[in-house]
Amino acid sequence: MTTDAFLADCRARLAFDLLSNTWNAVVLWALRDGPSRPVDLRERIGGISSKVLTETLRRLQFNGLVDRQAHPGAPARVEYRLTALGRTLLAPIEAVGAWAFEHGDEVMAAQEAASTPAPQPPQP
Repeated sequence: MTTDAFLADCRARLAFDLLSNTWNAVVLWALRDGPSRPVDLRERIGGISSKVLTETLRRLQFNGLVDRQAHPGAPARVEYRLTALGRTLLAPIEAVGAWAFEHGDEVMAAQEAASTPAPQPPQP
């Protein structure tokens, strides 16, 4: 197993890719307390559309992080839950969230400084 993130087949890239999609981490974190229906996830997660939530859940399921459970009945009911593998990402997500809480103001200040035009010297 290679751990050189500059190599194309490095497993670290896989982890970075999983966490780089904003919604992956948010949906995983929203499922940390147990199974949830898509409608409940959407209510809990501000700013996510049904389409994006569906795409995210499918991506997480494809990667083995989320399990889809269909319950029979009318109307059909579907729930999503974290797999054991998905639970292993909660600690890294929590660590990144703690970093953001501690350093978020600094990042936002840097963004604001970078987007504020520099004062122009007076024209003679």
